[in-house]
Amino acid sequence: MKEAARQARNIQRLTTLYPSFRDRVKKVIDRLESEGLRPRIQDAWRSKEDQEKAFKAGKAKLRYGFHNVTSAEGKEEALAVDLLDDDAPLSPTTSYILRLAAAAEAEGLITGVRWDMPKNLIRGIDAAIAAKDWEATVKVGWDPLHVQTTGVSVTEAKLGKRPL
Repeated sequence: MKEAARQARNIQRLTTLYPSFRDRVKKVIDRLESEGLRPRIQDAWRSKEDQEKAFKAGKAKLRYGFHNVTSAEGKEEALAVDLLDDDAPLSPTTSYILRLAAAAEAEGLITGVRWDMPKNLIRGIDAAIAAKDWEATVKVGWDPLHVQTTGVSVTEAKLGKRPL
């Protein structure tokens, strides 16, 4: 994607996020860009229909998740994004995945880098991030480019609770 299109896409997708989450995701993007990376918000807010498609395709484990959050009035307030490397959207490098996890964690967010991983492999991810060893040979969780909020569960978000 051309740079102007990537930036415009990110700006548009950021508008579909809950404000405090939006601010944190923007800081993650800024941090990655300062390292010479080109993060692209692939998915932010998703309709129930799109979430169902993702669920049926095995790309989501929930029929309602942080991508689907709306206000009581129906305004889009997603609490998750999928943040791809625009230079390698179909095959992200370990370096990008680890840098994304580190940037997200620095902003109080989490990624799917550790999801469904045994503890011994999680320790390897943690060690690589702590050492800033972006080229470490590690296995990663099932959705490493997914970035989401912390401090609120999906059920709580569906009922109207939001992170600070």
